[in-house]
Amino acid sequence: MQCANNNLNSSGKVGLALGSGSARGCSHIGVIRALEEAGITVDYIAGTSIGAIAGAAYASGRIDLLEDAVQQFSRKVILSLSDPILPKSGLIDGVKIADFVHKYVLDRPIEKLPLPLAIIATDLNTGDEVVLKEGNIVEAIRASISLPGIFKPVRKGDYLLVDGGLVNPVPVRTVREMGADFVIAVDLNCDLVQRKHNGSTPSDDSKDTQIVEQELHSISGNRATALLGEKLRDINLATTGKIKQWMTKDPQPNIIEVLMTSIKIMESQITTVNLKTDPPDVLIQPKLGHINFMEFHRAEEIIAEGYRAANSQLACWKDKAGP
Repeated sequence: MQCANNNLNSSGKVGLALGSGSARGCSHIGVIRALEEAGITVDYIAGTSIGAIAGAAYASGRIDLLEDAVQQFSRKVILSLSDPILPKSGLIDGVKIADFVHKYVLDRPIEKLPLPLAIIATDLNTGDEVVLKEGNIVEAIRASISLPGIFKPVRKGDYLLVDGGLVNPVPVRTVREMGADFVIAVDLNCDLVQRKHNGSTPSDDSKDTQIVEQELHSISGNRATALLGEKLRDINLATTGKIKQWMTKDPQPNIIEVLMTSIKIMESQITTVNLKTDPPDVLIQPKLGHINFMEFHRAEEIIAEGYRAANSQLACWKDKAGP
């Protein structure tokens, strides 16, 4: 990790670019805490995917509420936020997640927020980046987090919107274009390909699997399975059998893990190229390769790593900047 080489102009505008990364995005909260403690005022913010959620909560003045919420996450809570649909354009509708997000952002258009905010999405029709700076904030966030194949795309006018990480995983350029003179960026996927083992033993993994299975069956009488059962009632047994296989533990990664890992590896490569082309003034890269995509129940640990990484880079920048 290299230190920043530019000085922060006291009269300049500071932009914060929050990257994509699923559960790793909880580290954005720790980064924001470190910036606040360092007395750094953010003037513009841009977020992609999970970065859009954290950025919107920050721009709404509700980052405290979001932090409290994610620290109480359990596997049961995470499962309850999924609303499976008959697979067509996605496995999860995203309505419940949108309802959750609504609690932690101001109920007003993006352009009316106290802090200028840009949310990054991708138009599935053209492959173009779509920067959302106006309109319904929850709809914009829902579009930005819609991983292809996992979440149902969001229709907005002529756009069919999915995860912004497909084109701009860490929106440095976007926040510069908003007017930032000095950009602080958070990259959550820097060590994804070389991810480390999380330190759990095989027996720990077995216990975790048992817990997940128990919670799946405890949520409203196995509501997810019941809902899928209703929607698949008229579909032939062969197709139903395939669905059941997806929900069964297997030593091989399941379809969601394959899709998410593939997308994140691609985003990691795009990020590397983009950061070389348009480097931020301070680049914060929390070490989160050992965190799985849906491990929101580890939020406290993830937030702490974001805080540590931000403080480390800020100290590095100060040393380079001098008195």
